[in-house]
Amino acid sequence: MSSLSLAARDSATMLRRNLLHARRYPSLTLNLLLTPIMLLLLFVYIFGDAMSSGIGGDRSDYIAYVVPGLLLMTIGSTVIGTAVSVSNDMSEGIIARFRTMAIHRPSVLVGHVVGSVVQSVVSVVLVGAVGVAIGFRSTDATALEWLAAFGMLVLFALALTWIAVGMGLVSPTAEAASNNAMPLILLPLLSSAFVPLDSMPGWFRPIAEYQPFTPAIETLRGLLLGSEIGHNGWLAVGWCVGLTVLGYFWSTATFNRDPK
Repeated sequence: MSSLSLAARDSATMLRRNLLHARRYPSLTLNLLLTPIMLLLLFVYIFGDAMSSGIGGDRSDYIAYVVPGLLLMTIGSTVIGTAVSVSNDMSEGIIARFRTMAIHRPSVLVGHVVGSVVQSVVSVVLVGAVGVAIGFRSTDATALEWLAAFGMLVLFALALTWIAVGMGLVSPTAEAASNNAMPLILLPLLSSAFVPLDSMPGWFRPIAEYQPFTPAIETLRGLLLGSEIGHNGWLAVGWCVGLTVLGYFWSTATFNRDPK
């Protein structure tokens, strides 16, 4: 069997292991998934009338505005579970056991990453279903635009997952991993997810405009709702590629480091 076949086999085994863990311990994923759903319901039904005036529309317009941001926030929330899972593996000794076995070493990380992306996609579908149930519609998007939006979500999930894996590897405990990954939930609150950039103070606008979430949110809105994408598409892809490369090299370097 070739080395590529062995790597694919071991990665598939690690993926199955992580998916089984997620199925046996669904409470973590459920708790992280409830955050964007509760925020969606809160901003639509409690603050919807007030927030909709900021975009010059009514509550239905605000539902269309806020759902793309919540979809990306769902990814940030879901990958926190990945950081916790990786930290648990490192602290409970299973990684030390894997190091002594004849397996493809990177397959341990690949299993976590692919499993996290799968969970992120499932979580996005569930939150999207809630959005559709309360009135979100994308009637003008073509099949190609839907496919591009799905690709953006997967690419964003891959980028954040590699960052979360790195955070999990450098965290001494699961609690520390959860705290270290908390910016992945907080950053969407400082983006255009809930209010337009034009309504923000001038000194804060560049911070919100050029962080990873805002370009991805605006690109998703453009694909699903037909708004102007402009330079946000390239910025979003650039952020995703950059974070993926950074997270990959950070994670693999940390994982391959000999334990003290």
